[in-house]
Amino acid sequence: MFSHSSSRPIFRYFRTRIGYGWWRSLRSVYRNYYVFGQTLIDKVVVMAGIPNRFTFQFEGEHHLRQLIAAGKGGILLSAHLGNWEVAGHLFKRLETRINIVMFDGEHERIKQYLSSVTGERNVNVIVIKDDLSHIYAINDALSNNELVCMHADRFLEGNKTETALFLGSNARFPAGPFLLAATFRVPVSLVFAFKESATHYHLFATPPREYHGRRKQGVQEAVQDFVHVMEEKVRQYPEQWFNYYDFWE
Repeated sequence: MFSHSSSRPIFRYFRTRIGYGWWRSLRSVYRNYYVFGQTLIDKVVVMAGIPNRFTFQFEGEHHLRQLIAAGKGGILLSAHLGNWEVAGHLFKRLETRINIVMFDGEHERIKQYLSSVTGERNVNVIVIKDDLSHIYAINDALSNNELVCMHADRFLEGNKTETALFLGSNARFPAGPFLLAATFRVPVSLVFAFKESATHYHLFATPPREYHGRRKQGVQEAVQDFVHVMEEKVRQYPEQWFNYYDFWE
């Protein structure tokens, strides 16, 4: 609560984007941190297979099965919204390999720690590198009819971005995930999982869509689709967006 660098942006988000009053915004900052802590614990419990009373509602699972049945692989886009890792772990029901794309840095330590807690899973980590070797890894995964998952709401300084109107003001989104969707021309689904009570999660998946035509046009269409669904979910679950920096221009 007393970290200025994270609390100030999330307070402004509640105050100026969601439209809460001053006191409600302050309470929502506390609630946001509290729910974030709960999701971290839930994530380890579910992934480690610890006995629990969690229940899950799958909305749109048939969309993902349709995506896999197409035989071209698929891209799943999500955000720092809700508890995506819980959804990713439960997608083992789809009986296909899942590849998670992440930035270089702590990936090996994260991977080793999760393996020590949860055991080996049908998940592969693809690390984004300067030599672009991750593009070939993504291509191989899609060629094997596997799923490639990545967040599309956060970027590193210096990376290419796309600007879109989000919650009433312009915001920058990483161009990479949408460029991949338009380049590989495989089905794309937007996936989110939200905590609705102490022991219940609601998972969403949108109908798969392919972005054909000119690459620039495909990128713009993918961005607009993502922003539209993300704004809808943020308004529905405003306290579960865990993005602690100034998101808007």
